[in-house]
Amino acid sequence: MDDTIAKEHRLRVTEIYASVQGESLHAGKPCVFVRLTGCNLRCTWCDSTFTFTGGVHRDWREVAEEAHAFGIHTVELTGGEPLVQRNAIPLMARLLELGHEVLLETSGSRSLEDVPAGVHVICDLKPPDSGEERANLWANVELLKPTDEVKLVLASRRDYEWARDVIRQHDLGSRVAAVQLSPVWGALDPAELATWLVEDRLPARLQLQLHKVVWDPEARGV
Repeated sequence: MDDTIAKEHRLRVTEIYASVQGESLHAGKPCVFVRLTGCNLRCTWCDSTFTFTGGVHRDWREVAEEAHAFGIHTVELTGGEPLVQRNAIPLMARLLELGHEVLLETSGSRSLEDVPAGVHVICDLKPPDSGEERANLWANVELLKPTDEVKLVLASRRDYEWARDVIRQHDLGSRVAAVQLSPVWGALDPAELATWLVEDRLPARLQLQLHKVVWDPEARGV
């Protein structure tokens, strides 16, 4: 740990890079990614296990300036789980002050209560096959804004049926800007998921991970 950085300014960062947004309503946009280190979950299909440990301690104010210096309007905080670090909150607030469109990719297992109002939340609810269904903090659904999104990463028919019931039970189609159903890469055929989605007339969208189509699925920093 770098003891030269005061605790109230310390943030553990895995990487900061510019690429094209691969998911959400913002897919295809140039975006700066601030990938924070650490996660409280261990989803079976996780494609960013490298964020669980390591990283470098940075001053969140310097992180904000580095992200701003790319000259790209959209900035996303991702992980890991960004909200396991309390200084993710002032970082997002500062990025908003600097005029950025700020996205937060979060598992929904940590409260959204302190997330600045101007942040576009992408809340990734966990179905049974993730192994982390118990971690869903359902109070967060009530905190989602009409401009936010819900993402459900699905590995099986069981996951899909769970997602279908959650969407209907919480009226997610009317509550948020978009509900995204994303098949686990290599585990669930997107064509199957598309068929189920149409058959059930769900108020949701099929989402593919654009960055895994454009680049090698195992590539980092893209």
